[in-house]
Amino acid sequence: MENLIFVYIAVLLLAALLSTRLMKIFKLPNVTGYIVTGIIMGPFVLGLFFNNFTYEGIKEDYIYQFVSKIGWVSTVALGFIAFSIGTSFKTSVLKTVGKRVIIITIFEAIGASLLVIIALLIGHFIAPEHISLELVLTLSAIASATAPAATLMVIKQYKAHGELVNTLLPVVALDDAVALILFAVLFQIASGIASGGELSFYKMIGKPLIEIAISLGIGAVVGLFISFINRFFKSRNNKLVLCIFSVFVSVGLYFLFKQPFMGGFELSSLLMCMVAGALFTNICKDSDRTLDVLDRFTSPIYMMFFVISGASLDLTIFFNGNGGIVVLIAFIYIIFRVIGKYLGAFTGASITKSEPKVKKYLGLTLVPQAGVAIGLATTTNKLFNEVGAFEAASLVLAIILTSTLVYELIGPLASKYALTKAGEIEAEEPLKPKESNK
Repeated sequence: MENLIFVYIAVLLLAALLSTRLMKIFKLPNVTGYIVTGIIMGPFVLGLFFNNFTYEGIKEDYIYQFVSKIGWVSTVALGFIAFSIGTSFKTSVLKTVGKRVIIITIFEAIGASLLVIIALLIGHFIAPEHISLELVLTLSAIASATAPAATLMVIKQYKAHGELVNTLLPVVALDDAVALILFAVLFQIASGIASGGELSFYKMIGKPLIEIAISLGIGAVVGLFISFINRFFKSRNNKLVLCIFSVFVSVGLYFLFKQPFMGGFELSSLLMCMVAGALFTNICKDSDRTLDVLDRFTSPIYMMFFVISGASLDLTIFFNGNGGIVVLIAFIYIIFRVIGKYLGAFTGASITKSEPKVKKYLGLTLVPQAGVAIGLATTTNKLFNEVGAFEAASLVLAIILTSTLVYELIGPLASKYALTKAGEIEAEEPLKPKESNK
């Protein structure tokens, strides 16, 4: 039966591809279709047909085993996403956008994280048995991430232009990088709490800082290495191999350093890949040509990543008495993240003396959340399971996937509203009545 895993992967790809046609009819992002496809084709829906329509023993079923065995795709896909984020850190671009955009990005990202952590901490003190401290820290870190795809889709569809759009584009490019750094710090602490045992300053602060420093150092070495080797190859395909190498070696070193003989460090493959991508794009003059090819190569990997994320959603959490908790935490997460994004963007724009419409409407364009957030939730799910924090693992993934579906529905509407109010979407001309031939 193990050989059937390739048939299962083929079916997943075909189903995800067909879902894009359905999403086009309902005018929804493709990522929504991928997630829903994964849920339907996963062990907790399709798997019921092979398990006598019961969840009992579902984790011993073939489909659950298939999803578990291809879970490595998510780790690799997230590495490519981080590498791509790193390539947006071109010094020429950073000089162009200046301090204004950097300040706004930091404030809106931290604003979302701060409000979520405050709201969930209150919930933790009220019901610590349901809202654990590691859950609070992890969700607050993920809250800072933004998905630019939905907003960019609205900008292109309505040909929006103006000061708000000019500010929004570089902000969403830098936003996920801030999210990765916040996640690297807060999740390391959350992971230490989840693993149990006596908590010391070294475990809470010292070890996470060392792990972040090592991750940044390895990323820099990998980035410099592929940038140096790049000069000896002219073909874009060969240059593409170097980018793929950087992601795989970063992921490989991440697993290597987890081994006891390497110190048992929980490095961040995300930071490694992001730093490698940043150095590659700044050192190599012809990096744009290579990155164009990389975008085409990674499309099916991203598709599988979202499908697997949907398939990994443990639906039993909604039926074992925790369903209400998931919905409640997701509601708190959604509301306070949006408020944090808005207030953070408003504060950053006010400090930098941006135009009034940027202060008023930028936050509304930062509502969508998908790719990086799902990737971080998937990483959290995997690592929490490894340390025995099974409930927190299931809760994080369920909450993020639930909120993502909501964000991807309301996000484009919020962006269109903000851009329209800012006067950067031209009003559609009313249809003129046909002239009579008389």
